[in-house]
Amino acid sequence: MQLVLLTFLPLVGALLVLLTPKGAEKAQRAIALITTLAVAALGIVLYAGYEPGFDVSRYLIEVPWFTLPSSYDAPTLVYFRLGLDGLSILMVTLTALLMPVVILSTWGHVEKRVKEFMVWMLVMQTGMLGTFLALDLVLFYFFWEISLIPLYFLVGIWGGERRLYATVKFFLYTLAGSLIMMIAIIAILYERGTSNVYDLVNQLCREPVEQQLWYFAAFALAFGIKVPILPFHTWLPDAHTEAPTSGSVVLAGVLLKMGTYGLLRFCIHMLPGAAVAAQPVMMALGAIGIVYGALLAWAQTDLKRLIACSSVSHLGYVVLGLFALTPAGLSGGMLQMVNHGISTGLLFLLVGMIYERRHTRALEQFGGIATVMPVFALFWVFTVLSSVGLPGLNGFVGEYLILLGSFQSAPLWSVIGLSGVIFGAVYLLMATRKVLFGSVTIPANRTLADLNGREIALMLPLVALAIWIGVRPTDFTRKAEPGLALVSQRVLEAQQVRTASLTNESPLTEGVAAR
Repeated sequence: MQLVLLTFLPLVGALLVLLTPKGAEKAQRAIALITTLAVAALGIVLYAGYEPGFDVSRYLIEVPWFTLPSSYDAPTLVYFRLGLDGLSILMVTLTALLMPVVILSTWGHVEKRVKEFMVWMLVMQTGMLGTFLALDLVLFYFFWEISLIPLYFLVGIWGGERRLYATVKFFLYTLAGSLIMMIAIIAILYERGTSNVYDLVNQLCREPVEQQLWYFAAFALAFGIKVPILPFHTWLPDAHTEAPTSGSVVLAGVLLKMGTYGLLRFCIHMLPGAAVAAQPVMMALGAIGIVYGALLAWAQTDLKRLIACSSVSHLGYVVLGLFALTPAGLSGGMLQMVNHGISTGLLFLLVGMIYERRHTRALEQFGGIATVMPVFALFWVFTVLSSVGLPGLNGFVGEYLILLGSFQSAPLWSVIGLSGVIFGAVYLLMATRKVLFGSVTIPANRTLADLNGREIALMLPLVALAIWIGVRPTDFTRKAEPGLALVSQRVLEAQQVRTASLTNESPLTEGVAAR
């Protein structure tokens, strides 16, 4: 029941907002904030009560939904199946905690059509939570689509000058990925007669690699567009740049992680043989994406676009770590999903705050802001250090585990990924110098107001998380360890089978079949 309440409480809040009269913006904002705070409280309770090693049945909702035809005599019964396990606990908690911050940030930049904005935000939260909790392929796809539709309207209605271009581009890319995923899901349903994720994990891992690769290619392409992995990244800078601040925070903090979560849950856990076969390609794409994204960010003159391009680089680390297929790489990739949501979310919030004051994001329009806005400068420097991986802050642990795990699998790609750490420091510190330091040469910058109490309050929870993860990362990684250990075991078995087949020995299939 907890999972149903967690998932659908935002939808209830959206309905309440719809019932408010026109012009009641204060009530609409209050309902949205109270709803997301309640969801955050539920998320904290679930996180605190979740202990590593719990059987998924402790947090499982399973109700018959509808039937579909299959190649078997009986039709496939699709269940409304929600569950919490080690692969989803961190992302569910991040989604629950981030949304109150996002809603509170709208006080500064959402002034028109407040009712519709809050409704779409709450609907999107239901979609995101459902995506991470769904343990049925059809239900997963249902929530996946629900989470994407609101962003289309958020960018298209409340976005910047080129919002229509960014919206259409986002729509076409995500539509292509969704259609490819839908085809793969239909094929699995028809051929396997089940949409239960755990049943499919046990079935498909025993299939020949050639069969797994067809499914893997479809899912990897769909999730790769969402991450986005190079070369499917071009929609992201436009969507980030034109989206309102709150939309950018949700996109960076949660929506992009739906892609990396899908890679872990379906491409690696469900199809380990194909993941092993595709490992060189995926690691190469991750490492190249790290460097390319960093160089792309370095070339930007728009502060928000710079942060947007940095996401291509940072998510390249996640892909590199996951497809290192080592315990350290998997753990680092999972933790870095959370880290990116915190650090990049903070950066987008700060960019939005300064844009509200100056109505420009051009780097040449700033300089010397630290003397006028010292509190802003303090938060900005902290967030940049968090993003570049300063020891003691959240970014360091995730990147270290990723580079360690990837070095164990492919030292070359690990070294290339390591160079991205240097490039990341260069472009972020360059932006910091141009924005904060030097002389105040532009008159409009001399009278800028520093951060107010609301702006400070909405960032403090994310700052606290960044410090907590940096100082005590095991408080977070231990929650995911049992789930990642199962993934590592399946990958190891797939690697043994592949090694045996390459050396013309008998495949070690007994352990796989037993599972």
